[in-house]
Amino acid sequence: MTQELIDAAVDLVGLLARENEALGQMDLARAAAMVGAKRRAAEAFAEASGGAESTARLAPPLQRQLAELAEENRRLLERAMKVQGRVMGTIAGAMARRAREQGGYGANGARTAHGKAPALTLSARA
Repeated sequence: MTQELIDAAVDLVGLLARENEALGQMDLARAAAMVGAKRRAAEAFAEASGGAESTARLAPPLQRQLAELAEENRRLLERAMKVQGRVMGTIAGAMARRAREQGGYGANGARTAHGKAPALTLSARA
């Protein structure tokens, strides 16, 4: 185990812990801001491991910590994606209901009749 590998693992552990904290608080903006740093830390860790089984060359306590944080990160990311999907579904449903109630413009540019949902687009950036 080299010092470079230890440093890379410690950096990755710290980053995962911070991201997990943000995800645990559902602070998705803060978590998203860490994506680039997380990718760089993961790449540095992979490079320092020399292509070997990444955690096999670490001391057992650091192996466990990294594995536990990575598993928690996976679980929290899945939860965040589910919540985000529900939020987007709620917004899209509300927009569609409002459009049906008020009418609007259809795909061909003509006004739609009351009760007929016009074309609707919803865009989000993850």
